[in-house]
Amino acid sequence: MSAAALIQKLEQYDRVSDAERQVVVKAVARTRAVVEREDLVREGDRPSESLLLITGFASRYNVLRSGKRPITALHVPGDFVDLHSFLIKTMDHSIMAITPCTVGVVPHEALYAITETQPHLARLLGVHVAVDAAIHRLWIVCIGLQSAREHAAHLVCEMLLRLKGVGLTDGFSFKLPLTQAELGDTLGLSTVHVNRVV
Repeated sequence: MSAAALIQKLEQYDRVSDAERQVVVKAVARTRAVVEREDLVREGDRPSESLLLITGFASRYNVLRSGKRPITALHVPGDFVDLHSFLIKTMDHSIMAITPCTVGVVPHEALYAITETQPHLARLLGVHVAVDAAIHRLWIVCIGLQSAREHAAHLVCEMLLRLKGVGLTDGFSFKLPLTQAELGDTLGLSTVHVNRVV
């Protein structure tokens, strides 16, 4: 089921009824494959659809004038990588596939219908956005006030919990397919410093 990981994630917040499950499944109009390093959405785009990550890993990033591309979020299966585009309209960042991915395409019309006819499900999707924002706030704290080692440890713990929530861990082990350069862009560290921290 293309929406299974999202439903599993929403169930961490509250019960999802069988009828709501069907609504979520039907909201996914189609799926598409995305190759590694392909942008799912680009800064400045005005999407008419939101993308649900079904398989693979993706990253949210911005491009600075210097050419550097700091990673501001990591996405795992079950994440709506751009649910906020339903409300904000113009993307202020890009989202790139770190690995080959499968995404579910959810038209904004379907999301609008959910907000009109499924208030409980709409609230759960709101929680999904709120949790995403909470993760962003913690990343800001980590970059500003933690040592490189503490920041890296926080990221590992965060990814363990997020991946465990969608059944992608083996005990305390999980796959995190980031290169050292990508880990550096995520932690705000040089590749050399990442190697020392790891």
